[in-house]
Amino acid sequence: MDIYTLGIDVGSTASKCIILKNGTEIVSKSLIDVGAGTSGPQRAISEVLDNCGLKREDMSYILATGYGRNSLLDLADKQMSELSCHARGAYFLFPDVHTVIDIGGQDVKVLHIENGAMVNFQMNDKCAAGTGRFLDVMARVLEVKVSDLAMLGAMSTKEVAISSTCTVFAESEVISQLSMGTNKCDIINGIHNSVASRVVGLAHRVGVVDRVVMTGGVAQNTGVVKALEKQLGHEISTSPLTQYNGALGAALFAYQRVIQDAK
Repeated sequence: MDIYTLGIDVGSTASKCIILKNGTEIVSKSLIDVGAGTSGPQRAISEVLDNCGLKREDMSYILATGYGRNSLLDLADKQMSELSCHARGAYFLFPDVHTVIDIGGQDVKVLHIENGAMVNFQMNDKCAAGTGRFLDVMARVLEVKVSDLAMLGAMSTKEVAISSTCTVFAESEVISQLSMGTNKCDIINGIHNSVASRVVGLAHRVGVVDRVVMTGGVAQNTGVVKALEKQLGHEISTSPLTQYNGALGAALFAYQRVIQDAK
């Protein structure tokens, strides 16, 4: 009989779900662009079940992770730290991973992994600098779409330094550059480098060991990925499942729990 497990990652800005079959096959996934404290988690759960024609009762185990995981106490069988889930998800996708850089909506995490388990980490959750929120603010000031940042930054022809690590000060810096007539593409490239420098500081405190994997929504921005590669001096791997990494880890831990309980 097939075993279905559901992993739910309730982030600060998005809700993600993954359903695994027998701990190896992803049969459904969903992503709703609102997170903790909204209807996002419930909508993501409904969508992931509808996508594969399964019901809540078909799930052998449901595990919730992420910033808003405790909002699902009634629905999930267990809650788990997103740090452990991100480590597990990255290990599933890249079995030789040793360093995970996760840039989410409101925090940055750098994990050191050995044999799929997290052994050390650093986290920035006190300030929006270097996060998805930081990029959202910069895109709004520049009047461009967040999804266009990578393409526009790649068109840069000269270095523009955005030196402030504080979101508020960086916003003022960008406005100042715009008023001086600086090309938007050069400003965006400077923003990507600013994000990278913030993350590199955290990464060096953990210690960077190949293979390096980047997860989280910001990993979809190739401008940030390339800036990080340059400043770290390491190649960075990403997956099309980058935003689902926490939910994937949760579904994997759920399957592990089912197998343990069956013994």
